[in-house]
Amino acid sequence: MPVENLAIWQRSTAQCIAIYKYFMPSREYGFKEQITRSALSIPSNIAEGMERLSDREKYRFLEIAKGSSAELSTQIYIGVGIGLIDEQTGHAWMRENKEIAAMIAGLMKTLLAARS
Repeated sequence: MPVENLAIWQRSTAQCIAIYKYFMPSREYGFKEQITRSALSIPSNIAEGMERLSDREKYRFLEIAKGSSAELSTQIYIGVGIGLIDEQTGHAWMRENKEIAAMIAGLMKTLLAARS
């Protein structure tokens, strides 16, 4: 199945696009670069992992994507706290990111079960 058909990839890609668009006009270059990089890392690592042949490699890239998701949550929280992200947007991103992280964890469990 092509990665583009996976809901987890679609949702993480859509969130990444939303974050990039939100920060396009921002002049807070350090924060902007960091949050967009972590958002970009999630669907990128999902895509790279799902193209790997072994479940072990797939799992490793999903671990990286999940770590990037935790990084993104931290940056959203800080962004709201310092006023770079409005609260409503930040909370929506946080909810979506938590669901994406749960989806990643579910896919990781599936891979582990397949190896057993």
